[in-house]
Amino acid sequence: MKILVTGAAGFIGYHLAKRLIELGFDVTGLDNINDYYDVNLKYARLEELGINKEDSQHFNAICTSSQFDNFRFIRLNLEDRSALPSLFEEYQFDYVINLAAQAGVRYSLENPMAYVDSNIVGFVNILECCRHNKIKHLVYASSSSVYGENDKIPFSEDDRVDFPVSLYAATKKANELMAHTYSHLYQLPTSGLRFFTVYGPWGRPDMAPMLFADAMTNGREIKVFNNGNMSRDFTYIDDIVQGIYLTMENIPETNYQLFNIGNGSPVSLLEFIETLEKAIGVPAKKNFMDMQPGDVPRTWADTAHLQALGYKSTVLIGEGVKEFVDWYLKYFKI
Repeated sequence: MKILVTGAAGFIGYHLAKRLIELGFDVTGLDNINDYYDVNLKYARLEELGINKEDSQHFNAICTSSQFDNFRFIRLNLEDRSALPSLFEEYQFDYVINLAAQAGVRYSLENPMAYVDSNIVGFVNILECCRHNKIKHLVYASSSSVYGENDKIPFSEDDRVDFPVSLYAATKKANELMAHTYSHLYQLPTSGLRFFTVYGPWGRPDMAPMLFADAMTNGREIKVFNNGNMSRDFTYIDDIVQGIYLTMENIPETNYQLFNIGNGSPVSLLEFIETLEKAIGVPAKKNFMDMQPGDVPRTWADTAHLQALGYKSTVLIGEGVKEFVDWYLKYFKI
C-alpha cells in the first residue's frame, strides 16, 4: 500500500512517517522545508529517516532513503500546480495523509499570505490531486483552534465552530469545509483530525515545551500568558500517531468525518511548568503576561468518537514530559 505523507519533515509528519515505515508501508514523504522555524531541526528529522541533507535541499527531486527501502522524500510546495499532480500520477498513492501546513497561531497575525498559500491554495491542490487519482482515503490535519473561545467543554465535534479567533484557525475550518465539498461532489473519502496541543521528542521550537525548556536551561524568563490562567489538552506524539493510523484504516462510509484527537484531560499551564521543572531539575523564572491576540484560554478534547475506533490516550503528562526533556537535553547537548 502506497502512502503519501505531507509535512514529513515536520514534528507530527516525521513521527508518522517513521511509524508507517516500520509497519512496512511504501511511504513517500513531502515537505517544502520552509524557514518558519530552524530548518536544521527539519533536516535532522529527515536524517533520522535516512534522507541526506544535501540531497533533500533540491526542489522537485526524489531522494531515496539510505536506511529504509520503503521510504523516499521530495521537497515540494503544496501549491505547485504542476509538480504535485505529476507526483500523484507517477506514484499512484492509495492513501494521502496531509499534515503539511503553515503552522502557528501568532505568526498568522504577521504573515497571513503564507497561510493562504499553503493552507488554502495548497489544500485545494491536494484535494484536486486526490480526486483525479482515485485516492482511497484522504486524512488531513485540522486543529483544536477551530473551537475558538467556545464556552462549552469538553469540545465536541458536534459543537459549532463558526467563530475562529485567528487566521490560522480560519484556514483549518476552511479545510474542513472544502473537504466536505469534495466528499459530497466526488465521493472522495476524507477524515479531518482536530489536533490538541501535541508535544514530545523532535517537537516544534515555537511551542511552549521547547520555548520553556530553552529559557529554563539558559537561565532566562519564560513568558506565562494570561497570567497563568490557561489550560491545554497536552497530547503526547505517540498517541497522536496512533490516532492518525486508526483513522486512516477506517474509511468513512459517508465519505466525510471529523475527529478530535487529544488526551481528553486538560492540564493547567502552571502544572505543566511544574512538571518541566521536575524533569529538567531547574526552577522556572516566570514572567506573567496578558493573553496574546488569537490565543484561547483553554482546550479540552471530547475523544468519544475516535475512541469508538479503538483510540486510547495512554501517555500521562509526567511520562511524556520526561521523554521530551530526555530528547531535548541529548539533542542540544546540554
